Amino acid sequence: QVQLVESGGGLVQTGGSLRLSCTVSGLTISYYQMGWFRQPPGKEQEFVGGINWSGTYAYYADSVKGRFTISRDNAKNLVYLQMNSLKPEDTAAYYCGAISDWGHIGTMSSYDYWGQGTQVTVSS
Repeated sequence: QVQLVESGGGLVQTGGSLRLSCTVSGLTISYYQMGWFRQPPGKEQEFVGGINWSGTYAYYADSVKGRFTISRDNAKNLVYLQMNSLKPEDTAAYYCGAISDWGHIGTMSSYDYWGQGTQVTVSS
C-alpha cells in the first residue's frame, strides 16, 4: 500500500522558516517526479513546486521562488520542502505528491499518489 505522509507543519511567525517532510512508503520514489501543492483557507489548491526524479532540477511557482527549496533523498524515500521568509499568505495545507510525467508536474489531477497534508500557519 502506497502512503505519503507529510510532517513538519505548524505555527510560525512572519519571516520564519519551516521544513516539511514527505515520507513515502510502498513506492520507490526514484521512479517518480515529486511535487508540492498547497490549499489556502477558502481557496483552490495551487502548485508550489516540483523536483525531478534525480533531484537535479526543481521548478517553483513565482509566489515562492527564492524562498522555498525542494530536495529529495531517494535512498530514504523522503522529499523535503524548505520554506524560508514565510509570509501570512503562505498559510495553507501543504500536500506532497508523486507523478510519473514531469510534463504535468504542475497539474494536480495528473498525480498518481497524494498525501493527507500538513497545516502551515504563518502569523503576522
